[in-house]
Amino acid sequence: MALRFKPVDTAFYTLLTAQAVHLVDGAALLAELLDEDVDRDDLASRMRDAEHQADDTTHEVVRRVNSTFVTPFDREDIYSLSSSLDDVMDFMEEAVDLVVLYGVSHLPDGVTDQIGVLQRCAELTAESMPRLQSMKDLEEYWIEINRLENAGDKSYRRILAKLFSGQYEALEVMKLKDIVDSLEHAIDAFEKVANIIEQIHVKES
Repeated sequence: MALRFKPVDTAFYTLLTAQAVHLVDGAALLAELLDEDVDRDDLASRMRDAEHQADDTTHEVVRRVNSTFVTPFDREDIYSLSSSLDDVMDFMEEAVDLVVLYGVSHLPDGVTDQIGVLQRCAELTAESMPRLQSMKDLEEYWIEINRLENAGDKSYRRILAKLFSGQYEALEVMKLKDIVDSLEHAIDAFEKVANIIEQIHVKES
């Protein structure tokens, strides 16, 4: 049986973990939207800064993939995982930006549940990312992310039902739907991250 060379360089694991930690920070900023007294212009500025920091880490992952002869696992998997982590941050930043651009002062009650799901997904992802190096104790992670994504779907459907109940003006429905869509996309992106990790685990274990 051919031996498989595993590089000892841990830079990829460190960088992917850093990307996940950026998401914890982003989700914490996102939660500040629930405080109607928060300075939302300032919040949007801080969120943009967090998104730029996350972008810098993503670019470093890509640079290392392109310059490293032997990677810890398939290059395409590293690209996909890093890109999907970046997508989560982009969608969270988009949600905050839309709240400010649309001048939304009050968010539907169900948004609290969506943001709660995002915060928990971010925490679990940051906790689990370092385990890629050993490929151990990861199964509970993707199972729980899948459960959380299902809970997010239920919250999303209930928000939509409320938006289309006639309680809101048509223009307000359009604005709020854009925001909750961004949050839903962020939750879906977390599930994609978990699915990629599961695929990597199957290939590498």
